[in-house]
Amino acid sequence: MPREVTDAEGVQWTCVQAYAGLAQSADESGNKDAARVDGAKDRFRVVCTPSGGAQTAELELPGDWEEGMDDEKLLKEIGGARG
Repeated sequence: MPREVTDAEGVQWTCVQAYAGLAQSADESGNKDAARVDGAKDRFRVVCTPSGGAQTAELELPGDWEEGMDDEKLLKEIGGARG
């Protein structure tokens, strides 16, 4: 499920776990495993796409990022990925 946040510059970011669009099956654990960061138990690849001309941000976030991470922290992670 995508998550949207808006930064201080008014750019709306839509974030989804990488590989979320893979073919769905009765067992969706394969998609989650594909997004898992190698060597990390609870870290997953997340891609955040901006509403404007900014560059997409690729993040490595904890497994509960969709509900457990507040907007400010998510925006900080996006800013860090952008350099």
